[in-house]
Amino acid sequence: MDALSYDVSMYALVFFVPTTQLEEVKNALFAKGAGRLGSYEQCSFQVRGEGQFRPLAGSSPFLGGEGVLEKAEEWRVEMIVSKEVVNEVVEALLAAHPYETPAYHLYPVLTKESFDGHS
Repeated sequence: MDALSYDVSMYALVFFVPTTQLEEVKNALFAKGAGRLGSYEQCSFQVRGEGQFRPLAGSSPFLGGEGVLEKAEEWRVEMIVSKEVVNEVVEALLAAHPYETPAYHLYPVLTKESFDGHS
C-alpha cells in the first residue's frame, strides 16, 4: 500500500472567546490574514456556548477567582488560515485574547488540491 502524500496549504483555527471580546479578537486575526478563502475575506463561523474552568493557584484569570469553578458565555469561532500567515495569526490570537491561556486548536485542512500531483 502506498503512503498517503499531500500538501497542507490551509489550516482551520478554532478558538473560544468571551462575548465581550468576540469582535476585537476576530478583527485582530483578520488583520493578519485569517479568514481569506478564494475571493472572500473575513470568513468565519461562530456559535455561542458555555465554557467552564477552575483557575489554579498562581493563575491570573480574566474571569472568576482562584480555585472557584467559573462558567461563562463564550463563542466557538472557526476560520481558515493559509500556511503563509499561520504563525502571525496564532501570535495575534495570543496577544488579542483576554484569557491568560486561550483554548485554541489548529487543524490541517485537506482539499482535492492537497492531493493533486501526489500518489
